Amino acid sequence: MQAVGLITEYNPLHNGHRYHLQRAKQLTGADCVVVVMSGNWLQRGEPAILDKWTRSKLALENGADLVVELPVFYATQPAHLFAEGGIRLLSALGCTSVVFGAEHPDLDFKRLTAEIEGHQDAFSHYNATYATQFNAALKAATGVTLTAANDMLSFCYYTANQALAHPMQLYPIQRQQADHATPTITAGQAYASGTAIRQAAFAQDWPAIAPVVPSDTLTALKSQRLQRWQDFWPLLHYQLLTVDVAHSGQYDQMAEGLEYRMQAMAQQATDFDNFMHLVKSKRYTYTRLQRVATAALLQLTQQEVQAAQAAPYLRLLGFTPKGQAYLHQVKKQLPLPLYTKINQDLRQHALNLDYRAGRVYELINGQSQDLYRRPWRMPAISVDQPELS
Repeated sequence: MQAVGLITEYNPLHNGHRYHLQRAKQLTGADCVVVVMSGNWLQRGEPAILDKWTRSKLALENGADLVVELPVFYATQPAHLFAEGGIRLLSALGCTSVVFGAEHPDLDFKRLTAEIEGHQDAFSHYNATYATQFNAALKAATGVTLTAANDMLSFCYYTANQALAHPMQLYPIQRQQADHATPTITAGQAYASGTAIRQAAFAQDWPAIAPVVPSDTLTALKSQRLQRWQDFWPLLHYQLLTVDVAHSGQYDQMAEGLEYRMQAMAQQATDFDNFMHLVKSKRYTYTRLQRVATAALLQLTQQEVQAAQAAPYLRLLGFTPKGQAYLHQVKKQLPLPLYTKINQDLRQHALNLDYRAGRVYELINGQSQDLYRRPWRMPAISVDQPELS
């Protein structure tokens, strides 16, 4: 069996994602669709609207065969580290190809990757500050600026893939959805941005959402607790007001005295949005600040995140019969440890960061996220909705 890999968040899973699942299999002819999906905390530094178990089940119901969690120490990182984590896990799972969406899939990402080699200082600088400085280095090396979010992510996928001993075949495809920042759902369209869908879900505008998501996503949004940053503000607020500022300076992605500004603004802030507005400066994007806020909330230090990135693993969230057969085929050759549940030992050692992230999320969500949870074992599913184009 051959497997194609996808790196996803599904926040929530919508028609654009379902097209991605369908197109990946069509384009590559793969027998099995393997999905690496962020857990409960996402790349833009925010909680997922639905928990990882609900989202992995939706993925399996809409074309995925095997779903593995992207650990929090990769899922909440800047684009190049997020991409590195996803590519490493898909490679470890034996995928021969990866399909992902881009705003401009005709760009020669492979050439850009080759031309940026030798400019590795840009990556280090980008990790410490913000994306515009990396883009400046890219333009200096290649003459190209990547302003669209998924074009940048595509470039990062190519860079991470080229670092592998055996690179996979990469397939950028045209994104069949609105720009991620588009704030509203357009009537009569089959696609909408995740931002627009989340805003409509919090407003309970179900008639607007129904045409742009699979029916099971709509059911989940209507029936389950929906999470957003404001729900976690009291927990973050308490952390910022009580933790010693010297310790706060050790949190992942905290830099250049930002911990002092965050603690000072926490004294004034009335809610999470107000806090972000008070902390915001030209030096930091909102996304960067949200990622730092996530690290503070979860108490993720830079030292433990870097240590975890040096020892990744495969956490199985669910599979279909086809996914189970593929896993049986590759299991003995897996170069990384495979975990199907978190027990007391794992929560204290190998999986302690994901366990911590899940515990904080379940304080609001109300559902156990990790301890003794077993992967979904889905029956063979016939996706009863028409193919998208």
